Amino acid sequence: MELGAFSVSLTVKEIQTSKVFYENLGFHVFGGDISQNWLIMKNGKCTIGLFQGMLEKNTLTFNPGWDENASKLDSFTDVRDLQRQLKEKGIQIKAETDEGTSGPASFVVIDPDGNPILFDQHV
Repeated sequence: MELGAFSVSLTVKEIQTSKVFYENLGFHVFGGDISQNWLIMKNGKCTIGLFQGMLEKNTLTFNPGWDENASKLDSFTDVRDLQRQLKEKGIQIKAETDEGTSGPASFVVIDPDGNPILFDQHV
């Protein structure tokens, strides 16, 4: 089961303060829009997302169809196939995607400790 690029999406209180903090740890802005209160930052192969007012909790994020540089992969497991496979394993889906669609879509599962895991396909 190929899940796609991995990152940690952090819910932050003040995005500018968090941006400066993570820049001091060696991260640089890779994407996003600070005026919309979200940034994607990288340090080597490590990727984090900063989200002010958008997420309830810190979230593990997988992006099917992307590598760690947000470049489209030639071959990948579609988010709808991942959702179907997880359902077959008895994993409850919190926010489902319509399996009859194609292209960008997402779904969420919650791990046994209450941590959200977002599967977010952009291609």
